[in-house]
Amino acid sequence: MREYSFYVYLAVGAGVTYLIRMLPLVLIKKKITNRFVLSFLHYVPYAVLTIMTVPAIFYATGHWLPATVGFVAALIPAWFNKSLPVVAALACCGALLADVLMQYVF
Repeated sequence: MREYSFYVYLAVGAGVTYLIRMLPLVLIKKKITNRFVLSFLHYVPYAVLTIMTVPAIFYATGHWLPATVGFVAALIPAWFNKSLPVVAALACCGALLADVLMQYVF
């Protein structure tokens, strides 16, 4: 019974994924010219990436304080258009430093 359920779930997941990717190509025949829709579609990848990343940041450490320090340490260089490796390195260093200091202070 378990193996059968797995294949059912796999087929449903594959079907839904296929429909999500196929339906826009079939239903939208002409070029999209609406400025609002184009603007919305332009920001969708950034919104999805943010929705997936930000909660993971706050659950990555064992406590909220190092996670918040790492998040702020990432926001500052990102605001000044630094490269991704620099932002990631500073976020890791900030979270590590906050975690080490928290061990000795608290």
